[in-house]
Amino acid sequence: MQKPFQEPKLPLPPPLMMSESGSFAHYTLTSRLPAIARRVIAENDFTPEIVNNLETLIQELADGSVRSLTDDNSPDLTSWNTYLEPFVGKRWLDIPWFFAEAYFFRRILEATHYFLPDSSQSVDPYAVQKYRGLETANDSIKAISAKINHSEKDTTSLIALFYFVLWGNRADLSLWPVDAVDSNYNSLENHPEQTHVLVDDTAVISDKIAKFDKVRIDFIVDNAGLELVSDLCLADYLLDTNAAKIVYLHLKPYPTFVSDATIKDVRSTLKILATDENREVQHLSLRLQDYINCNRLCLVDDLFWTSPLVFWEMPESLQQDLAQSSLIFVKGDANYRRCLGDRQWDFTTSFADITYYFPAPFVALRTLKSEIVAGLQPSQLESVSRQDPQWLTNGQWGVIQIGNWG
Repeated sequence: MQKPFQEPKLPLPPPLMMSESGSFAHYTLTSRLPAIARRVIAENDFTPEIVNNLETLIQELADGSVRSLTDDNSPDLTSWNTYLEPFVGKRWLDIPWFFAEAYFFRRILEATHYFLPDSSQSVDPYAVQKYRGLETANDSIKAISAKINHSEKDTTSLIALFYFVLWGNRADLSLWPVDAVDSNYNSLENHPEQTHVLVDDTAVISDKIAKFDKVRIDFIVDNAGLELVSDLCLADYLLDTNAAKIVYLHLKPYPTFVSDATIKDVRSTLKILATDENREVQHLSLRLQDYINCNRLCLVDDLFWTSPLVFWEMPESLQQDLAQSSLIFVKGDANYRRCLGDRQWDFTTSFADITYYFPAPFVALRTLKSEIVAGLQPSQLESVSRQDPQWLTNGQWGVIQIGNWG
């Protein structure tokens, strides 16, 4: 019988906060979030009223306070205002970091009237960035399409896919807009491969998957663009080899964190790939669409994924659904933070001991973009800190880490 969700047995350390000057969380509030809001203004033809809403939000970050949401047509208004009750009237600096980020992106949608009565009129504030992110990754998409179409379906190919999926997570538009980063972030080449994987459980994972026979596998998806394509390639491998009978992609119900993927993003990505001039890309897209059509690749969303809650606060219905999975891939930095409650764990604390509450075996694939990690060796901390002082936040280091897998 699968275990129900509950808090970790370990004493919970304090949450990561934005009030510590010099921290990445503080930098997020003072620099990253205002820059994201300004980019939303620059890349969309919004009315003066909406632009004013966004400018007001930018000012709030510095000297304003948290308030309830007011967009009456939204499906999560009541839930969000319940989450906000303990924080209303407090400065942004004085609320937990992950909560503040989730709230900020929810306020972007309120400011831009995303939840109109006619949903066909909803505008994704980050659509321009998402499209350009996919466009700049075209060469890598061609390369991986050819590889996945013709590779042997063996352990070597699977492990290579894990690394591709991991480093695809570097392309995070909330941190590095398309026009502000080295193109290597959207490239198969020039990434650190195994040497920068701080925890690497790929051998154990591939051995387990080799024994699967038509099981259910789930992905808790992170970013659109190259990372989404890499996730789809791994799903394609698992379905093609019949390791998985069915794969569920858990996506965001609406835009958030700039590049987080929605069901609409998956459909538009497959449509773009299907019309690519490269036949390998076309074949990959059509095969994936066939899996969707025959209900072997299922696109689902839930309002929990855009909530400010951590994973052990997941609603019971979602817990029970995920408990049916033989393996869950937990993608990306924000989902990793939610696994750990976005708290100030010692970096050498056992990852398994913190995340034992998860109801099914899972794998965290994440490049580090925030000051939180678990499961490292003390010797690693000294070595990596000496080699790269920015290792926690620059996206150059990663983990492929198993949890709740006996």
